[in-house]
Amino acid sequence: MTRGRFVTLEGGEGAGKSTQARALAAALEARGLSVTVTREPGGSAGAEAIRGLLLSGDTARWSARSEALLFAAARADHVERVIAPALAVGRWVISDRFLDSTLAYQGGAEGIDDAAILALHAFGSRGLMPDRTFVLDLPAAEGERRAHVRDAGAGDRFARRGAAFHERVREAFRATAAAEPDRVRLIDAARPPEDVTADLLADLP
Repeated sequence: MTRGRFVTLEGGEGAGKSTQARALAAALEARGLSVTVTREPGGSAGAEAIRGLLLSGDTARWSARSEALLFAAARADHVERVIAPALAVGRWVISDRFLDSTLAYQGGAEGIDDAAILALHAFGSRGLMPDRTFVLDLPAAEGERRAHVRDAGAGDRFARRGAAFHERVREAFRATAAAEPDRVRLIDAARPPEDVTADLLADLP
């Protein structure tokens, strides 16, 4: 049986990752493909439990190191119980966030060394990497505005961290796209959603 394809959607708050995950899945299913849509943190029962710990509470609830460990634990369960089994039976997997979010948020924005994050990923998730990653790029201020509307002003711990933090996250994602052009594509997410979806479909692995 042919292994499935693993596609991840990355980007800052309000960039449209969930919207594009649904649109991409619908387009692939219309082609007769089997698709699993999932998210991080979360996607499996254990990872969803950790999601609650990570996203709720005060912005200072966890240190950057604690966050990196919690994300790695959630991802390990997600990969073992959802992503790897789906790929093994030939399904396409579309994930709203994956490793690159940890590299951007806890790495680029909070100063955790990439090597430490990658070492956790090598152990917990056996180094699994996406076949294609789309970074939905949007100015941080616009992303914050969209997220505020989406969440009715009640954002999670990460959404509430302020403009400077989110600008660092954006720059980290852009740096990843520049450093890994074979895997990562930078997509202008300020355009109408249907135009973004068309770009994703045109550049699938």
